Amino acid sequence: MSPAFSDTLDLLSSPAQREVLRNCRHGIEKESLRTTPGGTLVQTPHPSALGSALTHGSITTDYSEALIELITPVNTSLGGLFDSLGTTHRFVYAQLGDELLWTESMPCKLPADSDIPIAWYGTSNVGMLKNVYRRGLAIRYGKAMQCIAGIHYNFSLPPQLWTILQQQVGDLRPAQDYQSDRYMAMIRNFRRYAWLLMYLFGASPAVCATFLQGRDHKLESLGSNTLYLPYATSLRMSDLGYNNNAQSDLNVCYNTLDSYIHSMQEAISLPFAAYEQMGTHDSAGQWQQLNTNLLQIENEFYSPIRPKRVADSGEKPVHALATRGVEYIEVRCMDIDPFVPLGIEPTTARFLDSFLLYCALQDSPALTEEGCVETGDNFALAVKRGREPGLQLTDGGASRELTAWGVDLMEQIGHCATLLDGAHQTSAYTESLAAQLAKLADSALTPSAKVLDAIAAHDNSFFRFALAQSHAHQAHFAAMPLDQETLAAYQAEAAKSLSDQAAIEAADEMDFDSFVSSYLGQGITG
Repeated sequence: MSPAFSDTLDLLSSPAQREVLRNCRHGIEKESLRTTPGGTLVQTPHPSALGSALTHGSITTDYSEALIELITPVNTSLGGLFDSLGTTHRFVYAQLGDELLWTESMPCKLPADSDIPIAWYGTSNVGMLKNVYRRGLAIRYGKAMQCIAGIHYNFSLPPQLWTILQQQVGDLRPAQDYQSDRYMAMIRNFRRYAWLLMYLFGASPAVCATFLQGRDHKLESLGSNTLYLPYATSLRMSDLGYNNNAQSDLNVCYNTLDSYIHSMQEAISLPFAAYEQMGTHDSAGQWQQLNTNLLQIENEFYSPIRPKRVADSGEKPVHALATRGVEYIEVRCMDIDPFVPLGIEPTTARFLDSFLLYCALQDSPALTEEGCVETGDNFALAVKRGREPGLQLTDGGASRELTAWGVDLMEQIGHCATLLDGAHQTSAYTESLAAQLAKLADSALTPSAKVLDAIAAHDNSFFRFALAQSHAHQAHFAAMPLDQETLAAYQAEAAKSLSDQAAIEAADEMDFDSFVSSYLGQGITG
């Protein structure tokens, strides 16, 4: 039912219609490991000066107590978005003493698995649920894999835009249903073309050897303690990173929101023999995973992109989607850029906006089973061999050379960059696109190639390069202290979050076993 791409561009080319694109909404979640000055994982708790990891809106933890996550408020302005991210970084660095934030997606020197601390969220039911879920990740996949860090880029198009498009095609369904269908179409196109993002922005072609201790791999040695693939773009997004064999047979369908929810419900309900043998409780009778199914909860399924809806406290994400539809999408495949202090820069965000707008406006047929395999294979090739000269991907069963296909896509994405330039009265979006085109012409300009060059300049040591960058970024933020008013506001927010956590703990009346049963048993209606 989606109108032709050219017709949609014509519709949005008028100043009045184009103006709605100023209201695209953005958010960034940036993960970083806390390390010692020497580059080893810290064993200290999440600093109390940063507030409660359970209730703070901007500063939390991901898998490990040492894996900090910084979250921006939703913002229609990219300038405001990056100002917020920068200010939060400045506050956090000021509370860390001599600790560093690791500037790479792939981890620092890791201790034995047993010495990697799992994130702690207090004694409330909801806090314990988060901790037990992470214990389950540990016994299922090992702790090292959960120490990988990345950038999540959240994006939504204005409701006014969906209204314009819905009226254009005369779709009479409720706006929520139309919007959800269009977001799922956007996700399908993203999956078709995400290989391009890996080529352009992948920044993890190498890892510290400690990350793969005891694991089989086919990486090559670079120096004595660095492993890499010569043409890799993002080992983080390869089968050495977040992907895993247990989930390899999952067939998650993105053709409709209902089919996606059904796929997730099946995976959450599917018994898995290896996890059944472990049991939900350890030998001491303590919870070690929420259930023994293929997925404990839907967040365990790792995908480069997710449909999202803000969930209420204690509400499962899939329940929020089923009852209120898709609100925004979360891009999860972006590596941390180790060359910029914030891990991502505005020019990258502008290209992402253009790319995502293209995915939303371009026709997006349903993916067949063969099409799903093709998108997965293209992505896997791009992350391990993306800079290989002449690398062939597959487009509808036919071979296409990666960079040539990328140039063709850029021409189409350029129309969306022009729309965004017009909406914002700037040339920054087309300038960002030009910077990405240059990478297709010369792979030496890609972040992954630059990382390998920098590693070579540090005696072929991933660790030495990453440690040097971490110290440089620490110095960058140390030279930018917050003014007293801003500092006091952050301190007040941290203190409030600690009080909020205490209030949640005091208000609990249900025992934890019953809480887990109630949480996992949330039904899907409609």
